[in-house]
Amino acid sequence: MKKIILSFAAIVFSITVSAQEWQTDFETAKQISSEENRPIILVFQGSDWCAPCIKLDREIWSADEFKAYAKENFVMLQADFPRKKINALPDEQQQKNNQLAEKYNKQGYFPFVVVLDKEGNVLGETGYEKTSPKTYIEKLKSFVK
Repeated sequence: MKKIILSFAAIVFSITVSAQEWQTDFETAKQISSEENRPIILVFQGSDWCAPCIKLDREIWSADEFKAYAKENFVMLQADFPRKKINALPDEQQQKNNQLAEKYNKQGYFPFVVVLDKEGNVLGETGYEKTSPKTYIEKLKSFVK
């Protein structure tokens, strides 16, 4: 029984350590960005309905190479727009995401990735691309002057 508990603890720890550190509050992301001098990567996604969003998550955001780089160099901010009732966000969070979309994603593109400075000024925009995490990192870095 002790081995099972230790194994479970090790699995939980490894998942926690390798998990992407996503912010969901814009003001918090700006504060971290300012304190740590890192740009914000704002991601508009439909996590339960948008096929390219799901691919971007699997191929880029979940890649160990991207996660390691992002942890030290970006503030990751997620604005999710799920459609399934079971995945609905709390009203307060949905309102925050709607406000971000009104400002940064008026066209309603999904996925839509916006690189912002610490004040929230747009440095660059992109979306899903069939590419490697390394190439995607280089693209995001190219927006930061």
